[in-house]
Amino acid sequence: MKPSLNRLAPTLAGSKPFDVLLAGLGAFVGIGLTGFLVARGVAGSHSPLIVAPIGASAVLVFAVPSSPLAQPWSVIGGNVISCLVAIAVIRVVPDPYLATAMAVGGAIVAMSIMRCLHPPGGAVALLTALAAHKAVPPDLIFAFLPIGVNSLLLVMVGLIFHKFSGHSYPHVAAHPPPSAHGTADAPPLRRGSFLADDLDSVLGEMRESFDIDRDDLEELLWRLEERSLARTKDSPLCADIMSKDIVSISYDATVAEAREKMLARRLRCMPAVNRLGVYIGMVESRHLIGDEALVAAVLTSAPVARPDAPALTYASALSGGRAYEVVVVDPDYRIVGLITQTDMLAAALHLLKRSEKDREE
Repeated sequence: MKPSLNRLAPTLAGSKPFDVLLAGLGAFVGIGLTGFLVARGVAGSHSPLIVAPIGASAVLVFAVPSSPLAQPWSVIGGNVISCLVAIAVIRVVPDPYLATAMAVGGAIVAMSIMRCLHPPGGAVALLTALAAHKAVPPDLIFAFLPIGVNSLLLVMVGLIFHKFSGHSYPHVAAHPPPSAHGTADAPPLRRGSFLADDLDSVLGEMRESFDIDRDDLEELLWRLEERSLARTKDSPLCADIMSKDIVSISYDATVAEAREKMLARRLRCMPAVNRLGVYIGMVESRHLIGDEALVAAVLTSAPVARPDAPALTYASALSGGRAYEVVVVDPDYRIVGLITQTDMLAAALHLLKRSEKDREE
């Protein structure tokens, strides 16, 4: 496709073929169950009472469940409020053309005020206004049956479906990892760069609305910046900075043995392996209480990397206060090295010195 035509065929960021198929399956299940339940529970088998705009709601709920426009309150509130606005308009505006225009425009304003903007709500408002001039004008019950019932059932199916799809629904906006010490400070790598106020200012200057939660957008930008840092010129690989003389302990050793070994080596944590030498977890000194318990009972997790991975990719993990070492493993998950916080700091300092030298030259 020619670059000039790219904007005519936008794609969903992050979507994969499997997600597309999953969205289609979700819409099939959602619309099918909504129609079935309404028909059997409310209207009888000959009148399912499912309205066309619910199909558009299904696209949002199952294809982009993280969108602010697809959240439960947006679906239910947006559709019901739009219908109520349209019913109010058609009762005071006799002209059909003016009424339909006012219904859709009013629905957008009302949804925005109520923080439940939902594009299919505009179709609901239009459908309601048109129905008023083709048949008996809808009364207030129309906003709740079928509109409200359809929307509620679709959301309920979405909640159940996404329990198994791997997507969060209702979507919880991404947040930076909290401080390990319970303070309000941002993670170390997120200090000294752009601020939350900077993001808000840029969004205000652009004067555009984006179909992504503001906190999700901020987290996305932070992760991009971290990836960019890891690809800095001459950025070291894990194999370049890792310690190779590794002190480990068997998972079936006692806590007393682990504590003695760590004290002798002045270690804060130590990897544990099984009888085949495969890494299975990390032992931390703070968990070594008692003597008889086995190491396997006090294992914690740690970031795992391959030797050819960019080392600075893991700087965030080691600076958050929750991990002290990155375990570098081979394809068989056997330990080939460890990267400590000290290793990472030394690598960052070497990179900084090279960068300063390059600028001077």
